[in-house]
Amino acid sequence: MLRAGSHRVCICTSTSNKNNKMNNTTIGWIGLGNMGNPMSQQLIKAGYAVTVYNRSKDKAATIQSLGAATANTPQQLLQQTDTVFIMVSNDAAIEDIFDGPTGLLAAGVKGKLIINMSTVSPAISKEMAAQCAAQGNVYLDAPVSGSVKQAQDAQLVIMVGGEKDAFEKAKPILDKLGKLTMHIGSTGAGNTAKLAINLLLGMHAQALAEALTFAQQHGVQAADFTAILNNSTLGNPFAKIKGEAILNNNYQAAFALKHIAKDLRLAKAEGFSTPLAATALQTYQQAEAAFGEEDIIAVIKQFAK
Repeated sequence: MLRAGSHRVCICTSTSNKNNKMNNTTIGWIGLGNMGNPMSQQLIKAGYAVTVYNRSKDKAATIQSLGAATANTPQQLLQQTDTVFIMVSNDAAIEDIFDGPTGLLAAGVKGKLIINMSTVSPAISKEMAAQCAAQGNVYLDAPVSGSVKQAQDAQLVIMVGGEKDAFEKAKPILDKLGKLTMHIGSTGAGNTAKLAINLLLGMHAQALAEALTFAQQHGVQAADFTAILNNSTLGNPFAKIKGEAILNNNYQAAFALKHIAKDLRLAKAEGFSTPLAATALQTYQQAEAAFGEEDIIAVIKQFAK
């Protein structure tokens, strides 16, 4: 059984025809949210035959218009394709996708490569990898760093855990989605690296929000502060993008605040014990109820309450 609260993405690649080029691999894709939709579109643009499954059928309309086929269940998707990607929101969704009555583990097929691109716990990746291996399939965890814009531009950074041979087989496909694809280590290593990245992301967003709040409270205009920041050695693309969002009062979620709260909880479950991490978790959990659906930088609203 899968644990509630875990997420995973799967890519399944048939080994039955080793002479086929990778771009002849048929692709299955599960999860058509803010990230999954543009990512799956990249594979269609790259010439792959893509079949999708999404719990909310209306979200499949856009990618169907680009030529994707649809499957009624994860089970059917795995039976019909060589490679299946999963990009969903949490561990609970992964549990349903794998272990539900019409889930991936009910497909009764082998020789597939399963790649989980969701941000989930290392523990659930290890659990799913073991269950996939028992059926003769291979699992990789391959979470990404980047947001919607990077997904649209195929500029994601992809961190992969699992068997090195499986990684080498999947890399030509993954390279269509990002600017950097790295094998980090054994199963769960990709998930661990992603949680570390998001731990830093949460701290960075909170620090930016706190500094800007302090400046404004003491008479410094927000536009002036962001101009100074962006031209200093501390300036970076994240500060520029999120500073502009604050100036424009635009908190539409590119990366929802509720997701950073979730990821920090996952990191805590893996044993972080540092003071900044603990403070960030406390802050985002306090902000989650009011601002969880808004962008991560909406954390600045928490300080104004």
